[in-house]
Amino acid sequence: MLPCAAIAQPAATAAPDPALVKVARETVAQMQGDRAATLSAMAGPMVGMMQQIGIKEPDKAQVLVQEVVLPTLTAHYDELLDIQARGFATVLGKDDLQAIAAFYATPAGKRLAAAQPQLAQIQLNGMQQWMQGVAPEMQDKIVKAVQAHGWAPGGQAKPH
Repeated sequence: MLPCAAIAQPAATAAPDPALVKVARETVAQMQGDRAATLSAMAGPMVGMMQQIGIKEPDKAQVLVQEVVLPTLTAHYDELLDIQARGFATVLGKDDLQAIAAFYATPAGKRLAAAQPQLAQIQLNGMQQWMQGVAPEMQDKIVKAVQAHGWAPGGQAKPH
């Protein structure tokens, strides 16, 4: 199976204009919504992560999330916004960023921002489910393509 990280690597780009990054930072902050609510919504998935790394008892995992994970994420949250702002500024212009910020200032935009943590989890789960569904077909096709090209281990590449 192909790793998702290989597909999701951003292209290298020049550093965006600092004034544009400032507009992007304001937009991203609005998109994130209430900082405390966003971080609080991450607690559940973080408990799961603690269990994946070996803290099997849910109560102990919850304690670690509350005492270590969430305070650490809170302390570094502005760094996340800065990273996201630079990314947005490399893709979107000032007018688009201001239009997006205007939307997020509306009641619908505020509801969307409040729902972002749940929506992100839904999207992640959907992507994982989808990849699991297509992975066997993709794997079979990759194996056949590798064989057709003669790229099998120890094989000679076929001339085109």
